[in-house]
Amino acid sequence: MRYNVVSYLIGEGFRNIFKNKKSTVSALTTMCLCMLIFGLFFIVGENINHIMNTIEDAQGMTVFFKSSVEEEKVTEYGVKIRELQGVNKAQYVSREENLINLKEGFKNDPSVYEGLEFEQLGPSYKVTLSDLSRNQAIQNEITSMVGKDLDEIRSSNEEIALLMSIAKGVRIFTLALLIVLVIISLVIIGNTIKLTVHARRKEISIMKYVGATNGFIRWPFIVEGAFIGIAAALITILIVGLAYNALIPNLAETMVVKKLDITFVTFNEMFNMIIIVYLLLGIGIGTTGSIMSMRKYLEV
Repeated sequence: MRYNVVSYLIGEGFRNIFKNKKSTVSALTTMCLCMLIFGLFFIVGENINHIMNTIEDAQGMTVFFKSSVEEEKVTEYGVKIRELQGVNKAQYVSREENLINLKEGFKNDPSVYEGLEFEQLGPSYKVTLSDLSRNQAIQNEITSMVGKDLDEIRSSNEEIALLMSIAKGVRIFTLALLIVLVIISLVIIGNTIKLTVHARRKEISIMKYVGATNGFIRWPFIVEGAFIGIAAALITILIVGLAYNALIPNLAETMVVKKLDITFVTFNEMFNMIIIVYLLLGIGIGTTGSIMSMRKYLEV
Protein backbone atom coordinates (compact mmCIF):
# COMPACT_ATOMS: atom_id res chain seq x y z
CA MET A 1 0.00 0.00 0.00
CA ARG A 2 1.50 3.35 -1.10
CA TYR A 3 2.32 6.10 1.39
CA ASN A 4 -0.36 8.50 0.10
CA VAL A 5 -3.04 5.82 0.43
CA VAL A 6 -1.99 5.08 4.01
CA SER A 7 -2.03 8.81 4.80
CA TYR A 8 -5.50 9.11 3.30
CA LEU A 9 -6.91 6.18 5.32
CA ILE A 10 -5.39 7.41 8.59
CA GLY A 11 -6.47 10.99 7.93
CA GLU A 12 -9.98 9.87 7.03
CA GLY A 13 -10.26 7.83 10.22
CA PHE A 14 -9.04 10.78 12.27
CA ARG A 15 -11.53 13.12 10.60
CA ASN A 16 -14.38 10.69 11.33
CA ILE A 17 -13.76 11.23 15.05
CA PHE A 18 -14.51 14.95 14.78
CA LYS A 19 -17.37 14.54 12.30
CA ASN A 20 -19.34 12.54 14.89
CA LYS A 21 -18.39 14.33 18.10
CA LYS A 22 -21.36 13.16 20.18
CA SER A 23 -20.86 9.52 19.26
CA THR A 24 -17.13 9.80 19.81
CA VAL A 25 -17.55 11.36 23.25
CA SER A 26 -20.10 8.69 24.17
CA ALA A 27 -17.80 5.86 23.11
CA LEU A 28 -14.77 7.49 24.75
CA THR A 29 -16.62 8.04 28.03
CA THR A 30 -17.96 4.49 28.13
CA MET A 31 -14.57 2.96 27.37
CA CYS A 32 -12.91 5.15 30.01
CA LEU A 33 -15.45 4.07 32.62
CA CYS A 34 -15.03 0.41 31.73
CA MET A 35 -11.24 0.72 31.82
CA LEU A 36 -11.39 2.59 35.15
CA ILE A 37 -13.41 -0.24 36.69
CA PHE A 38 -11.02 -2.81 35.24
CA GLY A 39 -8.04 -0.72 36.39
CA LEU A 40 -9.40 -0.63 39.92
CA PHE A 41 -9.67 -4.40 40.16
CA PHE A 42 -6.41 -4.90 38.24
CA ILE A 43 -4.51 -2.76 40.74
CA VAL A 44 -6.26 -4.36 43.71
CA GLY A 45 -5.39 -7.77 42.27
CA GLU A 46 -1.74 -6.79 41.76
CA ASN A 47 -1.49 -5.57 45.36
CA ILE A 48 -3.18 -8.68 46.73
CA ASN A 49 -0.76 -10.84 44.75
CA HIS A 50 2.15 -8.71 46.03
CA ILE A 51 0.97 -9.05 49.65
CA MET A 52 0.45 -12.77 49.20
CA ASN A 53 3.90 -13.20 47.66
CA THR A 54 5.32 -11.44 50.71
CA ILE A 55 3.37 -13.77 52.98
CA GLU A 56 4.45 -16.76 50.90
CA ASP A 57 8.09 -15.87 51.56
CA ALA A 58 7.39 -16.38 55.26
CA GLN A 59 5.32 -19.53 54.78
CA GLY A 60 6.70 -23.01 54.58
CA MET A 61 7.71 -25.57 57.17
CA THR A 62 10.19 -26.32 59.92
CA VAL A 63 11.99 -29.64 59.72
CA PHE A 64 13.11 -30.89 63.15
CA PHE A 65 15.75 -33.62 63.48
CA LYS A 66 16.23 -35.95 66.41
CA SER A 67 18.79 -34.91 69.01
CA SER A 68 20.91 -37.98 68.25
CA VAL A 69 21.61 -36.95 64.64
CA GLU A 70 25.18 -35.81 63.96
CA GLU A 71 25.71 -32.24 62.73
CA GLU A 72 27.56 -33.43 59.62
CA LYS A 73 24.56 -35.50 58.60
CA VAL A 74 22.19 -32.59 59.28
CA THR A 75 24.31 -30.43 56.95
CA GLU A 76 24.02 -33.06 54.22
CA TYR A 77 20.25 -33.14 54.64
CA GLY A 78 20.20 -29.33 54.32
CA VAL A 79 21.95 -29.50 50.95
CA LYS A 80 19.46 -32.08 49.68
CA ILE A 81 16.46 -30.11 50.97
CA ARG A 82 17.62 -26.97 49.12
CA GLU A 83 17.80 -28.99 45.90
CA LEU A 84 14.14 -30.02 46.08
CA GLN A 85 11.84 -28.49 43.47
CA GLY A 86 9.72 -25.71 44.97
CA VAL A 87 12.08 -24.93 47.85
CA ASN A 88 13.14 -21.28 48.03
CA LYS A 89 15.63 -21.58 50.88
CA ALA A 90 16.41 -23.73 53.90
CA GLN A 91 17.81 -21.85 56.89
CA TYR A 92 19.71 -23.84 59.50
CA VAL A 93 18.55 -23.41 63.12
CA SER A 94 20.89 -24.73 65.83
CA ARG A 95 19.88 -26.59 69.00
CA GLU A 96 20.64 -23.46 71.07
CA GLU A 97 18.39 -21.33 68.86
CA ASN A 98 15.60 -23.89 69.07
CA LEU A 99 15.76 -23.74 72.87
CA ILE A 100 15.59 -19.94 72.77
CA ASN A 101 12.61 -20.09 70.39
CA LEU A 102 10.92 -22.65 72.65
CA LYS A 103 11.33 -20.40 75.69
CA GLU A 104 10.03 -17.42 73.74
CA GLY A 105 7.00 -19.35 72.54
CA PHE A 106 6.13 -20.63 76.03
CA LYS A 107 7.30 -17.67 78.12
CA ASN A 108 3.96 -17.70 79.93
CA ASP A 109 4.36 -21.38 80.82
CA PRO A 110 7.97 -22.00 81.97
CA SER A 111 7.10 -25.54 83.05
CA VAL A 112 7.32 -26.60 79.40
CA TYR A 113 11.07 -25.99 79.19
CA GLU A 114 12.06 -26.14 82.85
CA GLY A 115 15.24 -28.19 83.29
CA LEU A 116 15.59 -28.63 79.51
CA GLU A 117 19.10 -28.30 78.02
CA PHE A 118 19.82 -27.54 74.37
CA GLU A 119 21.64 -30.85 73.96
CA GLN A 120 18.29 -32.57 74.43
CA LEU A 121 16.91 -30.81 71.35
CA GLY A 122 17.72 -31.53 67.75
CA PRO A 123 18.68 -28.93 65.12
CA SER A 124 16.22 -27.91 62.44
CA TYR A 125 15.79 -26.20 59.08
CA LYS A 126 13.29 -23.42 58.43
CA VAL A 127 12.21 -24.11 54.86
CA THR A 128 10.45 -21.46 52.77
CA LEU A 129 8.83 -22.34 49.45
CA SER A 130 8.84 -20.73 46.03
CA ASP A 131 5.83 -22.86 45.05
CA LEU A 132 3.23 -23.28 47.80
CA SER A 133 1.30 -25.81 45.73
CA ARG A 134 4.14 -28.31 46.40
CA ASN A 135 3.91 -27.89 50.17
CA GLN A 136 2.59 -31.39 50.89
CA ALA A 137 4.72 -33.02 48.20
CA ILE A 138 7.89 -31.48 49.66
CA GLN A 139 6.93 -32.67 53.15
CA ASN A 140 6.55 -36.20 51.77
CA GLU A 141 9.90 -36.00 49.99
CA ILE A 142 11.69 -34.77 53.12
CA THR A 143 10.06 -37.48 55.24
CA SER A 144 11.19 -40.14 52.78
CA MET A 145 14.70 -38.66 52.50
CA VAL A 146 15.42 -38.16 56.22
CA GLY A 147 13.67 -41.30 57.44
CA LYS A 148 14.38 -42.31 61.05
CA ASP A 149 16.49 -39.17 61.67
CA LEU A 150 13.37 -37.00 61.36
CA ASP A 151 11.65 -35.86 64.54
CA GLU A 152 8.74 -33.92 63.01
CA ILE A 153 7.73 -31.42 60.34
CA ARG A 154 5.66 -28.42 61.38
CA SER A 155 3.75 -26.60 58.64
CA SER A 156 0.80 -24.23 58.42
CA ASN A 157 -1.04 -26.42 55.92
CA GLU A 158 -4.45 -24.81 56.45
CA GLU A 159 -3.09 -21.27 56.11
CA ILE A 160 -1.22 -22.21 52.93
CA ALA A 161 -4.35 -23.79 51.45
CA LEU A 162 -6.29 -20.60 52.26
CA LEU A 163 -3.64 -18.41 50.62
CA MET A 164 -3.76 -20.49 47.45
CA SER A 165 -7.57 -20.31 47.37
CA ILE A 166 -7.52 -16.51 47.76
CA ALA A 167 -4.91 -16.10 45.02
CA LYS A 168 -6.88 -18.33 42.66
CA GLY A 169 -10.13 -16.49 43.45
CA VAL A 170 -8.57 -13.07 42.77
CA ARG A 171 -7.19 -14.20 39.41
CA ILE A 172 -10.49 -15.79 38.30
CA PHE A 173 -12.53 -12.75 39.38
CA THR A 174 -10.19 -10.31 37.60
CA LEU A 175 -10.31 -12.38 34.39
CA ALA A 176 -14.12 -12.66 34.52
CA LEU A 177 -14.43 -8.92 35.10
CA LEU A 178 -12.13 -8.20 32.16
CA ILE A 179 -14.25 -10.39 29.86
CA VAL A 180 -17.48 -8.63 30.92
CA LEU A 181 -15.98 -5.15 30.48
CA VAL A 182 -14.53 -6.05 27.08
CA ILE A 183 -17.95 -7.24 25.89
CA ILE A 184 -19.61 -4.03 27.13
CA SER A 185 -16.96 -1.89 25.44
CA LEU A 186 -17.25 -3.85 22.18
CA VAL A 187 -21.01 -3.26 22.08
CA ILE A 188 -20.63 0.47 22.76
CA ILE A 189 -17.80 1.10 20.30
CA GLY A 190 -19.56 -1.09 17.74
CA ASN A 191 -22.79 0.94 18.02
CA THR A 192 -20.82 4.18 17.74
CA ILE A 193 -19.12 3.06 14.52
CA LYS A 194 -22.47 1.81 13.23
CA LEU A 195 -23.91 5.31 13.58
CA THR A 196 -20.97 6.70 11.61
CA VAL A 197 -21.29 4.06 8.92
CA HIS A 198 -25.06 4.55 8.68
CA ALA A 199 -24.63 8.30 8.27
CA ARG A 200 -22.18 7.68 5.42
CA ARG A 201 -23.99 4.78 3.78
CA LYS A 202 -24.58 6.71 0.54
CA GLU A 203 -20.92 7.68 0.36
CA ILE A 204 -19.95 4.05 0.93
CA SER A 205 -22.30 2.90 -1.83
CA ILE A 206 -20.72 5.40 -4.27
CA MET A 207 -17.22 4.26 -3.28
CA LYS A 208 -18.16 0.64 -3.90
CA TYR A 209 -19.77 1.63 -7.23
CA VAL A 210 -16.54 3.21 -8.47
CA GLY A 211 -14.53 0.14 -7.50
CA ALA A 212 -13.27 0.75 -3.96
CA THR A 213 -12.49 -2.50 -2.18
CA ASN A 214 -14.08 -3.47 1.14
CA GLY A 215 -10.67 -3.13 2.78
CA PHE A 216 -10.23 0.44 1.49
CA ILE A 217 -13.67 1.39 2.85
CA ARG A 218 -13.21 -0.45 6.13
CA TRP A 219 -9.79 0.88 7.15
CA PRO A 220 -10.78 4.47 8.07
CA PHE A 221 -13.38 3.09 10.49
CA ILE A 222 -10.83 0.69 11.96
CA VAL A 223 -8.44 3.63 12.42
CA GLU A 224 -11.25 5.60 14.05
CA GLY A 225 -11.95 2.79 16.51
CA ALA A 226 -8.22 2.41 17.27
CA PHE A 227 -7.86 6.16 17.90
CA ILE A 228 -10.78 6.13 20.32
CA GLY A 229 -9.33 3.08 22.08
CA ILE A 230 -5.86 4.65 22.42
CA ALA A 231 -7.32 7.93 23.69
CA ALA A 232 -9.45 6.08 26.27
CA ALA A 233 -6.42 4.05 27.39
CA LEU A 234 -4.18 7.12 27.84
CA ILE A 235 -6.86 9.12 29.67
CA THR A 236 -7.58 6.19 31.99
CA ILE A 237 -3.88 5.58 32.74
CA LEU A 238 -3.51 9.26 33.70
CA ILE A 239 -6.57 9.17 35.99
CA VAL A 240 -5.60 5.85 37.58
CA GLY A 241 -2.00 6.96 38.10
CA LEU A 242 -2.92 10.26 39.76
CA ALA A 243 -5.59 8.65 41.96
CA TYR A 244 -3.32 5.76 42.99
CA ASN A 245 -0.36 7.98 43.87
CA ALA A 246 -2.64 10.24 45.90
CA LEU A 247 -4.38 7.40 47.77
CA ILE A 248 -1.63 4.88 48.55
CA PRO A 249 0.60 7.12 50.75
CA ASN A 250 -2.42 7.92 52.96
CA LEU A 251 -3.49 4.27 53.06
CA ALA A 252 0.04 3.17 53.98
CA GLU A 253 -0.08 5.43 57.04
CA THR A 254 -3.22 3.84 58.50
CA MET A 255 -2.91 1.93 61.76
CA VAL A 256 -4.15 -1.38 60.34
CA VAL A 257 -1.66 -1.39 57.46
CA LYS A 258 1.23 -0.50 59.77
CA LYS A 259 0.22 -3.16 62.29
CA LEU A 260 0.06 -5.86 59.63
CA ASP A 261 3.31 -4.59 58.07
CA ILE A 262 1.72 -4.48 54.62
CA THR A 263 3.52 -2.89 51.67
CA PHE A 264 1.93 -1.83 48.40
CA VAL A 265 3.16 -1.97 44.82
CA THR A 266 4.14 1.47 43.53
CA PHE A 267 2.49 2.76 40.36
CA ASN A 268 5.91 2.99 38.69
CA GLU A 269 6.42 -0.74 39.29
CA MET A 270 3.12 -1.48 37.55
CA PHE A 271 3.40 1.20 34.86
CA ASN A 272 4.93 -0.90 32.08
CA MET A 273 2.38 -3.68 32.55
CA ILE A 274 -0.52 -1.22 32.84
CA ILE A 275 0.35 0.72 29.70
CA ILE A 276 0.77 -2.48 27.67
CA VAL A 277 -2.50 -3.98 28.95
CA TYR A 278 -4.46 -0.75 28.45
CA LEU A 279 -3.15 -0.04 24.94
CA LEU A 280 -3.81 -3.63 23.88
CA LEU A 281 -7.31 -3.40 25.35
CA GLY A 282 -8.02 -0.01 23.78
CA ILE A 283 -6.72 -0.84 20.31
CA GLY A 284 -8.17 -4.35 20.39
CA ILE A 285 -11.64 -3.25 21.49
CA GLY A 286 -11.68 -0.27 19.12
CA THR A 287 -10.63 -2.18 16.01
CA THR A 288 -12.74 -5.27 16.78
CA GLY A 289 -15.83 -3.11 17.40
CA SER A 290 -15.25 -1.35 14.09
CA ILE A 291 -14.83 -4.57 12.14
CA MET A 292 -17.97 -6.07 13.69
CA SER A 293 -20.06 -2.98 12.93
CA MET A 294 -19.00 -2.90 9.25
CA ARG A 295 -20.24 -6.39 8.41
CA LYS A 296 -23.78 -5.20 7.98
CA TYR A 297 -22.80 -2.67 5.34
CA LEU A 298 -20.10 -4.50 3.43
CA GLU A 299 -20.20 -7.81 1.64
CA VAL A 300 -17.40 -9.80 3.27
